[in-house]
Amino acid sequence: INDGNGLANFTGNRYYAFPIPKNGVEVIWNHVTRYHGGNLRRTITQATPQSNGDFTVIRFKDEVAVPSLLGDLKPGSEENVLNYFKQEVTAPARLAGNVLLVHETLDQVKEPRKAWIYNAGQRRVRRAPQVAYDGVGTSSDGLRTTDNFDMFSGAPDRYDWKLVGKKEMYIPYNSYKLDSPNLKYTDVIQAGHINQDLTRYELHRVWEIVATVKPNERHVYAKRHMYIDEDSWQVALADHYDGRGQLWRVAEGHAQFYYDHQVPAYTVEALYDLIAGRYIALGMKNEEKRSFEFNVEAKAGDYTPAALRSTGVR
Repeated sequence: INDGNGLANFTGNRYYAFPIPKNGVEVIWNHVTRYHGGNLRRTITQATPQSNGDFTVIRFKDEVAVPSLLGDLKPGSEENVLNYFKQEVTAPARLAGNVLLVHETLDQVKEPRKAWIYNAGQRRVRRAPQVAYDGVGTSSDGLRTTDNFDMFSGAPDRYDWKLVGKKEMYIPYNSYKLDSPNLKYTDVIQAGHINQDLTRYELHRVWEIVATVKPNERHVYAKRHMYIDEDSWQVALADHYDGRGQLWRVAEGHAQFYYDHQVPAYTVEALYDLIAGRYIALGMKNEEKRSFEFNVEAKAGDYTPAALRSTGVR
């Protein structure tokens, strides 16, 4: 609906909206709406290393909840909500207690995503309209946009989406070595790029799509070339071009499959800024005692602005 910028009557969180996509926007919707394992909790880390490799670990506690799996949610009250997303920063100490809450909508033209931030220092909850599109990502040192999260997230409406077709190419895959609990974060994060001795690439069929900013819209990425894994519908690789047509940032989605839960998920999302000579890596959990928990119990009341304050108390 709305020229492909929203979905209607999409109720299943285990299914893809477009099993046989006919255009580029249908491909990206399959990525955005793919199955995440029901209500999900995870503890992951992020690093934005300096050019010499020095970095500070930023730790997040993420939650993703699906409306249809929230028993206390009034039926029909949130028909336009795809999911609820909550992210608490737990380290370093200077950022700990800051919490982000997002109500992700299916039709963001009709109803834009709603976002709030709890600032632990000010002890205040505020609306956060900047958490969308090319707004700067949380604690990213300016190295990623909000919609770089999950390789691509949010509304597709600022772009024209072209389906180029299918092709075979080497993409990050079966990244179990990169996820080893025997590794330290210093083993993964290196100067200039993540440790390539830990990565794995396989030849897979992908959908190739190109997103070009519409003439009446704006975004720091004027064009994005994306390659979506045919099997999982996850974005595997993405090239981001600036307004001059210059290749600016290159993203790799290093993924693995959680066989016990039949869920594909990212191990590390690496986004390389070719102009700044730096990168951001998101998703590492090698040193965490607990990380991914699938099909967890959740309540709708946990995803309200009023609940943010209690989440973020230090």
